Amino acid sequence: MSYLLESRSEPTMQKQYVSLEEQQEKINEVRELLGDLPTEMPGFLSDSTIRRFLHARNWSSVQATKTLKEAVKWRRQYKPENIRWEDISEKENEVKRAYIPDYLDNNGRTVLVGRPSLKSVTSEKEQIKQLVYNLENLTMNSGNAPENVVWVIDFRGWTLSSTPLAMTRQSMNIIQNYYPGLVSVVILCNPPKIFQSFWKIINYFIEPGMKEKVKFVYANNSESLRIMADMFDLDKLESEFGGRNTSGIDIVEYSARMQRRDRIRGGLEDENGNASTSLP
Repeated sequence: MSYLLESRSEPTMQKQYVSLEEQQEKINEVRELLGDLPTEMPGFLSDSTIRRFLHARNWSSVQATKTLKEAVKWRRQYKPENIRWEDISEKENEVKRAYIPDYLDNNGRTVLVGRPSLKSVTSEKEQIKQLVYNLENLTMNSGNAPENVVWVIDFRGWTLSSTPLAMTRQSMNIIQNYYPGLVSVVILCNPPKIFQSFWKIINYFIEPGMKEKVKFVYANNSESLRIMADMFDLDKLESEFGGRNTSGIDIVEYSARMQRRDRIRGGLEDENGNASTSLP
């Protein structure tokens, strides 16, 4: 396997260029197709969300509307906006498996770190809840720029039992159908040989557009390290990904940061930490 691979998928339809004026026209079209739904979920069905769904569906108003309606149906039942830091079970262990670091990549994109080889101590239901909680937080930084997340996954020590197939499939379904257009790049770091068999299986339920975002990177290859150096500040990037940061995740600091983000998501503070003027 070479140092950096695109997944072996059929090429997808080339993304069309859409001007800002045309984007707004598309957003307005989707709003009309959605009917009363934007009134029901104004926080979710914002222009930035609709733009992200349109971008993921190659600016097809019909396809974006269909996906948004499916997402609305799921959100009514799951209520992801209500998940808070306090709802995450076994925080210290689970955060080590998946967390949002306090640095961005060199293009200003939010980073999500995953370590599936670390054994979870919670149920699959709780793991999915944490995934959704992270995705909700990642949408906070997406703004008007779709594909604003870099997902870096450490596969050192990974085995077939590390990632149950059913949960992987459920996770990809949530990411692709309820949070489309969020992830820009997926970097798979040091997957072992046995991962190739797993990859062939999960390819069947990964959308072609998502497959094209997947990169395989290996720590024993100098060119891989150069790629990571181009993408990240190595003083901030974790050492297992080729960076110089060996401090690890500080659960106390991380807890405070996520609680702060919860308050912002709940409308209790603005992004500068001030109390919302809309509060009574």
